[in-house]
Amino acid sequence: MPSFTKTILITGGAGFIGSHVVRLFVTKYPDYRIVNLDALTYAGNLQNLTDIETAPNYVFEKVNLLDATELARVFTQYQPDSVIHLAAESHVDRSILSPLDFVYTNVVGTVNLLNVAKTQWSQKTLRQAQGDNPFDNKLFYHVSTDEVYGALGETGLFTEETPYDPHSPYSASKASSDHFVRAYGDTYGLPVVITNCSNNYGPYHFPEKLIPLFINNIITKKPLPVYGDGQYTRDWLFVKDHAIAIDLVFHKGKKGSTYNIGGFNEWKNIDLVKELCRQMDEKLENPVGTSEALITYVKDRPGHDRRYAIDAGKINKELGWEPSVTFEEGLGQTIDWFLSNEEWLKGVTSGAYQHYYEEQYAER
Repeated sequence: MPSFTKTILITGGAGFIGSHVVRLFVTKYPDYRIVNLDALTYAGNLQNLTDIETAPNYVFEKVNLLDATELARVFTQYQPDSVIHLAAESHVDRSILSPLDFVYTNVVGTVNLLNVAKTQWSQKTLRQAQGDNPFDNKLFYHVSTDEVYGALGETGLFTEETPYDPHSPYSASKASSDHFVRAYGDTYGLPVVITNCSNNYGPYHFPEKLIPLFINNIITKKPLPVYGDGQYTRDWLFVKDHAIAIDLVFHKGKKGSTYNIGGFNEWKNIDLVKELCRQMDEKLENPVGTSEALITYVKDRPGHDRRYAIDAGKINKELGWEPSVTFEEGLGQTIDWFLSNEEWLKGVTSGAYQHYYEEQYAER
Protein backbone atom coordinates (compact mmCIF):
# COMPACT_ATOMS: atom_id res chain seq x y z
CA MET A 1 0.00 0.00 0.00
CA PRO A 2 1.68 3.28 -1.07
CA SER A 3 1.98 6.09 1.45
CA PHE A 4 1.01 9.62 0.54
CA THR A 5 2.02 12.97 1.99
CA LYS A 6 -1.39 14.48 1.26
CA THR A 7 -4.87 13.36 0.25
CA ILE A 8 -6.95 15.80 -1.79
CA LEU A 9 -10.64 15.35 -2.50
CA ILE A 10 -11.48 17.00 -5.84
CA THR A 11 -15.20 17.28 -6.55
CA GLY A 12 -16.45 17.48 -10.12
CA GLY A 13 -13.21 15.93 -11.33
CA ALA A 14 -14.87 14.24 -14.31
CA GLY A 15 -16.09 17.57 -15.64
CA PHE A 16 -14.39 19.98 -18.01
CA ILE A 17 -12.29 22.10 -15.64
CA GLY A 18 -12.15 19.42 -12.97
CA SER A 19 -10.59 16.83 -15.27
CA HIS A 20 -7.75 19.21 -16.11
CA VAL A 21 -7.15 19.89 -12.41
CA VAL A 22 -7.23 16.17 -11.56
CA ARG A 23 -4.79 15.35 -14.38
CA LEU A 24 -2.40 18.11 -13.33
CA PHE A 25 -2.35 17.06 -9.66
CA VAL A 26 -2.12 13.31 -10.38
CA THR A 27 0.83 13.74 -12.76
CA LYS A 28 2.63 16.59 -10.98
CA TYR A 29 2.32 15.25 -7.42
CA PRO A 30 2.81 11.47 -7.34
CA ASP A 31 3.11 11.66 -3.53
CA TYR A 32 -0.46 13.07 -3.30
CA ARG A 33 -3.48 10.78 -3.34
CA ILE A 34 -6.17 12.37 -5.51
CA VAL A 35 -9.74 11.28 -4.82
CA ASN A 36 -12.01 12.32 -7.68
CA LEU A 37 -15.62 12.61 -6.49
CA ASP A 38 -18.22 13.10 -9.20
CA ALA A 39 -21.93 12.27 -9.55
CA LEU A 40 -21.49 11.70 -13.30
CA THR A 41 -24.45 13.83 -14.28
CA TYR A 42 -24.65 14.71 -17.97
CA ALA A 43 -21.49 16.88 -17.95
CA GLY A 44 -19.34 14.35 -16.07
CA ASN A 45 -17.29 12.23 -18.43
CA LEU A 46 -14.71 9.72 -17.17
CA GLN A 47 -13.35 9.43 -20.71
CA ASN A 48 -11.76 12.82 -19.99
CA LEU A 49 -9.35 10.96 -17.69
CA THR A 50 -8.53 7.68 -19.43
CA ASP A 51 -4.83 8.61 -19.53
CA ILE A 52 -4.50 8.71 -15.72
CA GLU A 53 -7.28 6.42 -14.49
CA THR A 54 -4.86 3.60 -13.59
CA ALA A 55 -2.35 5.85 -11.81
CA PRO A 56 -1.48 4.52 -8.32
CA ASN A 57 -2.31 7.86 -6.68
CA TYR A 58 -5.75 8.23 -8.31
CA VAL A 59 -9.13 7.06 -6.97
CA PHE A 60 -12.61 7.65 -8.35
CA GLU A 61 -15.78 7.77 -6.25
CA LYS A 62 -19.20 8.12 -7.87
CA VAL A 63 -21.03 10.18 -5.22
CA ASN A 64 -23.67 12.91 -5.38
CA LEU A 65 -23.10 15.97 -3.19
CA LEU A 66 -26.69 15.68 -1.98
CA ASP A 67 -25.89 12.33 -0.35
CA ALA A 68 -24.38 13.43 2.97
CA THR A 69 -24.03 9.83 4.18
CA GLU A 70 -21.89 8.88 1.20
CA LEU A 71 -19.84 12.08 1.55
CA ALA A 72 -19.12 11.15 5.17
CA ARG A 73 -18.17 7.62 4.08
CA VAL A 74 -15.66 9.02 1.58
CA PHE A 75 -14.14 11.33 4.21
CA THR A 76 -13.88 8.47 6.71
CA GLN A 77 -12.39 6.08 4.18
CA TYR A 78 -9.77 8.40 2.66
CA GLN A 79 -9.40 11.09 5.36
CA PRO A 80 -8.64 13.93 2.93
CA ASP A 81 -6.83 16.89 4.43
CA SER A 82 -7.92 19.20 1.61
CA VAL A 83 -10.89 19.75 -0.69
CA ILE A 84 -10.89 21.42 -4.11
CA HIS A 85 -14.57 21.93 -4.84
CA LEU A 86 -15.39 22.25 -8.54
CA ALA A 87 -18.61 20.24 -8.75
CA ALA A 88 -21.45 22.45 -9.96
CA GLU A 89 -24.25 22.87 -12.43
CA SER A 90 -22.80 25.54 -14.68
CA HIS A 91 -24.88 26.25 -17.79
CA VAL A 92 -26.85 29.50 -17.65
CA ASP A 93 -29.49 28.39 -20.16
CA ARG A 94 -30.21 25.24 -18.14
CA SER A 95 -30.50 27.32 -14.96
CA ILE A 96 -33.19 29.46 -16.58
CA LEU A 97 -35.20 26.34 -17.44
CA SER A 98 -34.62 24.51 -14.14
CA PRO A 99 -33.34 26.78 -11.35
CA LEU A 100 -33.99 24.29 -8.55
CA ASP A 101 -31.40 21.88 -9.96
CA PHE A 102 -28.85 24.63 -9.48
CA VAL A 103 -30.03 25.38 -5.94
CA TYR A 104 -29.75 21.72 -4.95
CA THR A 105 -26.31 21.04 -6.44
CA ASN A 106 -24.58 24.41 -6.09
CA VAL A 107 -26.02 25.54 -2.76
CA VAL A 108 -27.25 22.49 -0.82
CA GLY A 109 -24.46 20.30 -2.21
CA THR A 110 -21.82 22.82 -1.19
CA VAL A 111 -23.27 23.13 2.32
CA ASN A 112 -23.34 19.33 2.64
CA LEU A 113 -19.66 19.22 1.70
CA LEU A 114 -18.82 22.03 4.13
CA ASN A 115 -20.67 20.25 6.93
CA VAL A 116 -18.92 16.95 6.34
CA ALA A 117 -15.49 18.60 6.12
CA LYS A 118 -16.12 20.60 9.30
CA THR A 119 -17.40 17.57 11.21
CA GLN A 120 -14.78 15.10 10.03
CA TRP A 121 -11.85 17.46 10.48
CA SER A 122 -13.03 18.31 13.99
CA GLN A 123 -13.04 14.71 15.19
CA LYS A 124 -10.47 13.85 17.82
CA THR A 125 -9.24 10.89 15.78
CA LEU A 126 -7.90 13.33 13.22
CA ARG A 127 -6.34 15.67 15.81
CA GLN A 128 -3.69 13.51 17.41
CA ALA A 129 -0.67 15.19 15.86
CA GLN A 130 -2.22 18.57 15.19
CA GLY A 131 -2.36 20.34 18.55
CA ASP A 132 -5.54 22.04 19.66
CA ASN A 133 -6.63 23.38 16.27
CA PRO A 134 -8.39 20.61 14.33
CA PHE A 135 -8.12 22.64 11.11
CA ASP A 136 -4.33 22.89 11.03
CA ASN A 137 -3.03 21.85 7.60
CA LYS A 138 -6.56 21.64 6.20
CA LEU A 139 -8.02 23.61 3.30
CA PHE A 140 -11.46 23.94 1.70
CA TYR A 141 -10.87 25.50 -1.74
CA HIS A 142 -14.04 26.62 -3.51
CA VAL A 143 -13.94 27.32 -7.26
CA SER A 144 -16.50 29.88 -8.43
CA THR A 145 -17.30 32.22 -11.31
CA ASP A 146 -17.04 35.88 -12.27
CA GLU A 147 -20.79 35.84 -13.00
CA VAL A 148 -21.51 36.39 -9.30
CA TYR A 149 -20.47 40.02 -9.82
CA GLY A 150 -23.22 40.78 -12.31
CA ALA A 151 -22.57 42.91 -15.39
CA LEU A 152 -20.18 45.73 -16.25
CA GLY A 153 -20.68 48.80 -18.38
CA GLU A 154 -18.43 49.69 -21.27
CA THR A 155 -15.47 50.20 -18.93
CA GLY A 156 -14.14 48.82 -15.65
CA LEU A 157 -13.12 45.40 -14.37
CA PHE A 158 -14.30 42.98 -11.69
CA THR A 159 -12.01 42.98 -8.67
CA GLU A 160 -12.10 40.87 -5.54
CA GLU A 161 -13.91 43.76 -3.83
CA THR A 162 -16.68 44.11 -6.44
CA PRO A 163 -20.10 43.72 -4.75
CA TYR A 164 -22.08 40.64 -5.72
CA ASP A 165 -24.97 41.27 -8.11
CA PRO A 166 -25.99 37.98 -9.78
CA HIS A 167 -28.55 38.11 -12.57
CA SER A 168 -29.24 34.48 -13.51
CA PRO A 169 -30.30 31.48 -11.42
CA TYR A 170 -26.86 29.99 -12.12
CA SER A 171 -24.92 33.01 -10.89
CA ALA A 172 -27.27 33.42 -7.91
CA SER A 173 -26.63 29.81 -6.88
CA LYS A 174 -22.87 30.28 -7.16
CA ALA A 175 -23.04 33.56 -5.23
CA SER A 176 -24.93 31.77 -2.47
CA SER A 177 -22.36 28.98 -2.32
CA ASP A 178 -19.54 31.56 -2.11
CA HIS A 179 -21.30 33.20 0.83
CA PHE A 180 -21.71 29.87 2.62
CA VAL A 181 -18.02 29.06 2.20
CA ARG A 182 -17.02 32.41 3.68
CA ALA A 183 -19.60 32.00 6.46
CA TYR A 184 -18.09 28.64 7.46
CA GLY A 185 -14.70 30.29 7.52
CA ASP A 186 -15.94 33.12 9.74
CA THR A 187 -18.25 31.07 11.97
CA TYR A 188 -16.33 27.82 12.47
CA GLY A 189 -12.78 28.81 11.59
CA LEU A 190 -12.74 26.47 8.58
CA PRO A 191 -9.68 27.34 6.45
CA VAL A 192 -11.12 28.44 3.10
CA VAL A 193 -10.06 30.08 -0.11
CA ILE A 194 -12.22 31.08 -3.11
CA THR A 195 -11.35 31.77 -6.72
CA ASN A 196 -13.68 33.40 -9.26
CA CYS A 197 -12.78 32.67 -12.86
CA SER A 198 -13.84 33.97 -16.25
CA ASN A 199 -15.10 31.86 -19.17
CA ASN A 200 -12.96 28.75 -19.64
CA TYR A 201 -12.28 27.06 -22.98
CA GLY A 202 -10.04 24.25 -24.16
CA PRO A 203 -9.83 20.46 -24.68
CA TYR A 204 -12.61 18.25 -23.26
CA HIS A 205 -15.10 21.17 -23.15
CA PHE A 206 -18.65 19.82 -23.09
CA PRO A 207 -20.27 20.78 -26.43
CA GLU A 208 -23.22 22.69 -25.04
CA LYS A 209 -20.92 25.70 -24.48
CA LEU A 210 -20.21 28.23 -27.19
CA ILE A 211 -16.76 27.30 -28.49
CA PRO A 212 -17.08 23.48 -28.64
CA LEU A 213 -20.69 23.77 -29.85
CA PHE A 214 -19.63 25.98 -32.74
CA ILE A 215 -16.64 23.77 -33.57
CA ASN A 216 -19.00 20.79 -33.79
CA ASN A 217 -21.59 22.75 -35.76
CA ILE A 218 -18.98 23.84 -38.29
CA ILE A 219 -17.80 20.23 -38.66
CA THR A 220 -21.39 19.09 -39.19
CA LYS A 221 -22.38 22.19 -41.23
CA LYS A 222 -25.09 23.32 -38.80
CA PRO A 223 -26.07 26.94 -38.01
CA LEU A 224 -24.03 28.96 -35.52
CA PRO A 225 -26.65 30.63 -33.27
CA VAL A 226 -25.48 33.99 -31.89
CA TYR A 227 -27.61 35.63 -29.17
CA GLY A 228 -29.00 39.11 -29.78
CA ASP A 229 -26.66 41.49 -31.57
CA GLY A 230 -23.54 39.47 -30.74
CA GLN A 231 -21.98 42.35 -28.83
CA TYR A 232 -21.90 40.57 -25.47
CA THR A 233 -18.36 40.69 -24.12
CA ARG A 234 -16.52 38.04 -22.11
CA ASP A 235 -13.03 37.47 -20.77
CA TRP A 236 -11.71 34.06 -21.88
CA LEU A 237 -9.37 31.79 -19.92
CA PHE A 238 -7.56 28.76 -21.35
CA VAL A 239 -8.47 25.83 -19.10
CA LYS A 240 -4.88 24.59 -18.73
CA ASP A 241 -3.88 28.04 -17.46
CA HIS A 242 -6.78 27.89 -15.01
CA ALA A 243 -5.57 24.53 -13.68
CA ILE A 244 -2.10 26.00 -13.13
CA ALA A 245 -3.66 28.93 -11.28
CA ILE A 246 -5.64 26.53 -9.06
CA ASP A 247 -2.42 24.67 -8.27
CA LEU A 248 -0.76 27.95 -7.24
CA VAL A 249 -3.66 29.12 -5.10
CA PHE A 250 -3.94 25.71 -3.45
CA HIS A 251 -0.29 25.69 -2.41
CA LYS A 252 0.50 29.37 -1.92
CA GLY A 253 -2.78 31.29 -1.63
CA LYS A 254 -3.55 33.07 1.62
CA LYS A 255 -6.29 31.32 3.60
CA GLY A 256 -9.45 33.38 3.85
CA SER A 257 -8.65 35.15 0.59
CA THR A 258 -10.38 35.47 -2.76
CA TYR A 259 -8.52 35.50 -6.07
CA ASN A 260 -9.95 36.45 -9.45
CA ILE A 261 -8.57 34.41 -12.37
CA GLY A 262 -9.00 35.82 -15.87
CA GLY A 263 -7.34 35.64 -19.23
CA PHE A 264 -6.41 39.35 -19.41
CA ASN A 265 -8.42 39.69 -22.61
CA GLU A 266 -11.95 40.51 -23.73
CA TRP A 267 -13.81 39.39 -26.82
CA LYS A 268 -17.20 40.35 -28.14
CA ASN A 269 -19.12 37.17 -28.97
CA ILE A 270 -19.44 37.98 -32.66
CA ASP A 271 -15.71 38.75 -32.97
CA LEU A 272 -14.88 35.48 -31.22
CA VAL A 273 -17.19 33.54 -33.53
CA LYS A 274 -15.63 35.15 -36.60
CA GLU A 275 -12.12 34.30 -35.37
CA LEU A 276 -13.27 30.73 -34.73
CA CYS A 277 -14.74 30.56 -38.23
CA ARG A 278 -11.53 31.92 -39.75
CA GLN A 279 -9.35 29.36 -37.99
CA MET A 280 -11.73 26.50 -38.75
CA ASP A 281 -11.79 27.35 -42.45
CA GLU A 282 -8.01 27.51 -42.48
CA LYS A 283 -7.58 24.18 -40.66
CA LEU A 284 -10.29 22.43 -42.71
CA GLU A 285 -9.01 24.01 -45.93
CA ASN A 286 -12.42 25.50 -46.66
CA PRO A 287 -12.87 28.54 -48.90
CA VAL A 288 -12.67 31.77 -46.89
CA GLY A 289 -16.09 32.66 -45.46
CA THR A 290 -17.51 29.12 -45.54
CA SER A 291 -17.99 28.84 -41.79
CA GLU A 292 -18.99 32.47 -41.28
CA ALA A 293 -21.94 31.90 -43.63
CA LEU A 294 -23.38 29.59 -40.94
CA ILE A 295 -23.80 32.45 -38.43
CA THR A 296 -27.46 32.97 -37.46
CA TYR A 297 -28.67 35.62 -35.01
CA VAL A 298 -31.25 34.28 -32.55
CA LYS A 299 -33.51 35.74 -29.87
CA ASP A 300 -31.59 36.88 -26.81
CA ARG A 301 -31.84 34.90 -23.58
CA PRO A 302 -33.41 36.45 -20.46
CA GLY A 303 -31.15 38.35 -18.04
CA HIS A 304 -28.19 38.24 -20.40
CA ASP A 305 -25.29 40.20 -18.84
CA ARG A 306 -23.73 42.57 -21.35
CA ARG A 307 -20.09 42.46 -20.32
CA TYR A 308 -17.77 40.60 -17.95
CA ALA A 309 -14.09 41.43 -17.48
CA ILE A 310 -11.74 40.36 -14.70
CA ASP A 311 -8.87 42.19 -13.07
CA ALA A 312 -6.48 39.31 -12.34
CA GLY A 313 -3.84 41.62 -10.91
CA LYS A 314 -3.98 40.17 -7.38
CA ILE A 315 -3.08 36.61 -8.36
CA ASN A 316 -0.43 37.95 -10.70
CA LYS A 317 1.14 40.15 -8.02
CA GLU A 318 0.90 37.72 -5.07
CA LEU A 319 1.48 34.38 -6.80
CA GLY A 320 3.12 35.31 -10.11
CA TRP A 321 0.42 33.73 -12.28
CA GLU A 322 -0.33 34.91 -15.81
CA PRO A 323 -1.80 33.25 -18.91
CA SER A 324 0.64 31.22 -20.98
CA VAL A 325 -1.12 31.78 -24.33
CA THR A 326 -3.06 34.49 -26.12
CA PHE A 327 -6.68 33.78 -26.90
CA GLU A 328 -5.90 33.21 -30.57
CA GLU A 329 -3.20 30.67 -29.64
CA GLY A 330 -5.39 28.92 -27.10
CA LEU A 331 -8.29 28.81 -29.54
CA GLY A 332 -6.03 27.28 -32.19
CA GLN A 333 -4.88 24.59 -29.73
CA THR A 334 -8.51 23.92 -28.77
CA ILE A 335 -9.63 23.53 -32.38
CA ASP A 336 -6.68 21.22 -33.10
CA TRP A 337 -7.62 19.05 -30.12
CA PHE A 338 -11.26 18.73 -31.18
CA LEU A 339 -10.30 17.96 -34.80
CA SER A 340 -7.90 15.28 -33.54
CA ASN A 341 -10.45 13.82 -31.12
CA GLU A 342 -13.61 13.53 -33.19
CA GLU A 343 -14.37 10.14 -31.60
CA TRP A 344 -14.52 11.81 -28.17
CA LEU A 345 -16.80 14.49 -29.64
CA LYS A 346 -19.05 11.91 -31.30
CA GLY A 347 -19.22 9.93 -28.07
CA VAL A 348 -20.38 12.98 -26.14
CA THR A 349 -22.88 14.25 -28.69
CA SER A 350 -24.37 10.74 -29.08
CA GLY A 351 -24.50 10.12 -25.32
CA ALA A 352 -22.33 7.00 -25.56
CA TYR A 353 -19.87 8.43 -23.02
CA GLN A 354 -22.48 7.96 -20.28
CA HIS A 355 -22.00 4.19 -20.40
CA TYR A 356 -18.26 4.31 -19.73
CA TYR A 357 -18.58 4.06 -15.94
CA GLU A 358 -20.70 0.91 -16.09
CA GLU A 359 -18.41 -0.63 -18.68
CA GLN A 360 -15.10 0.16 -16.98
CA TYR A 361 -15.72 0.76 -13.28
CA ALA A 362 -18.75 -1.22 -12.13
CA GLU A 363 -16.80 -4.47 -11.60
CA ARG A 364 -13.71 -2.90 -10.01
